[in-house]
Amino acid sequence: MMRRFLFILSFVGLTCSFARAQQGLGTLPDNKIYCSGIVTSDPAPADTYVVTGEESYYRIVYIQGRLVFINKGASQGIKVGDEFEVIRPTPIDNLQFEWFRPQKQLLRAMGTTYEDEARLRVVNVQANVSTAEIVFGCGYVQRADIVQRFTPRPAPMLKSEETFDMFAPPSGKSKAMIVTTRYFGQVASEGTIVYVNLGSGQGVKVGDYFRVFRFQGNSNEIEFQTPRVAYQVFGFGSTPRPYTGPELPRDVLGEGVVVRVAKNASSVVITLAKREMYPGDYVELE
Repeated sequence: MMRRFLFILSFVGLTCSFARAQQGLGTLPDNKIYCSGIVTSDPAPADTYVVTGEESYYRIVYIQGRLVFINKGASQGIKVGDEFEVIRPTPIDNLQFEWFRPQKQLLRAMGTTYEDEARLRVVNVQANVSTAEIVFGCGYVQRADIVQRFTPRPAPMLKSEETFDMFAPPSGKSKAMIVTTRYFGQVASEGTIVYVNLGSGQGVKVGDYFRVFRFQGNSNEIEFQTPRVAYQVFGFGSTPRPYTGPELPRDVLGEGVVVRVAKNASSVVITLAKREMYPGDYVELE
């Protein structure tokens, strides 16, 4: 219940900030860039972590403004003012229901999903432990969360909506899928963070744009659908021969910008959505 409540508050804040960024074009706000998470095949070192925090005798999680303790101090080179980011690996079991058939298989091939949780600033240092304030929160911090040095991330420029072409032909560039969304959601719209199975190994860079589309008659979803229901079940007309998806115009659903890249995966913020998007929808580099 607490996680759901925090997620709702976070989602509302992200949506409002994203809308303001879109109005001004410019760049994405920090709460998109630093809360995106990543799917990567490179495991994050787990030797630095959150031990606990203030009021540890009853407090379960820690949010922005609270103090936490990390397991490194002056003996390990930590100084007052140092900044760190908190991340947490998310088990693939959290994806309880597959939306399309190879979803879990693709996600495993991409690597481990890491959530961005917070940014810390060290306020007190002892020999082998430090106290840090949570100065920026995406979610909540809990014991054993991984702590790593904070590194600024590039802020990609946003495109104007006026350049979007809903009838765009195939770009001929690399094509992949929306494999899942942040928190393993089943629907995406403007402002949603999605994970795509193309990364630096396939030439993707921060700031690249993906076009999201769907073929007519797409049948990837596991959700039950009666095939050919319009003309074979209810009799609402049929053509002399059946047409396959690649023969017909695509549904171009929107686009998104790349904010983080791993070897075989990218974190993408949906910047424009004409309709709802789902895991299993296709993407191509613009």
